[in-house]
Amino acid sequence: MSEVVIKTREDGPLLVTGPVTLVDHLGNKYELNSPNIALCRCGHSNKKPFCDGMHKSQGWCAKQVATDLQQQQQQQQ
Repeated sequence: MSEVVIKTREDGPLLVTGPVTLVDHLGNKYELNSPNIALCRCGHSNKKPFCDGMHKSQGWCAKQVATDLQQQQQQQQ
């Protein structure tokens, strides 16, 4: 079985690679035609939950990296 990887893209969407099933809040499955999907993080997409590139024109930024989260967790302990 293939591994699913979710990668944050700098100032962009979540890139999901691998065999996944995406389900809405009512339990309906989205039809996925690709092994790679980009999920919106900025909230501006007109194709939510998928990214349509609107983050670029909205000036949305996300530069967090995994080490930022690890440092936050250590500070909370």
